[in-house]
Amino acid sequence: MSYILLFISAFGAATLLPLQSEAVLVALLAEGSHSVIGLLCVASLGNILGSCVNWWLGFQIEHYKDKKWFPVSEQQMLKAQKIYQKYGYWSLLLSWVPIIGDPITLIAGLLKENFWRFLWIVSLAKVGRYLFIYAAFLMF
Repeated sequence: MSYILLFISAFGAATLLPLQSEAVLVALLAEGSHSVIGLLCVASLGNILGSCVNWWLGFQIEHYKDKKWFPVSEQQMLKAQKIYQKYGYWSLLLSWVPIIGDPITLIAGLLKENFWRFLWIVSLAKVGRYLFIYAAFLMF
């Protein structure tokens, strides 16, 4: 059940929902009864898949951007689009950053970024973030 909760929180946190997977991961690490590699893999997989949903939404954005439920403001999209256009696909390394990371993954889809390159760079960023969280956990 813990792994499912972690997956859902990581997936949701990577989409445009206001969820925090870091707290769930740290709580499960502190509990000490789960495989560290398992926790890191589940969190990373959930977060990467959530970013893939953002890419797909961006790819399909023309159909959704005017919907009331669409959670990214025009201002956030413009900011993310400027970053993406300035730095190109390397801006996806910021996909883990709160507030700007999710819109960047959405903009990548909007700008029709190659999915496999998107997946590779986002995976690197997301796994790196969880490894950093784990390292910080070990230090404290």
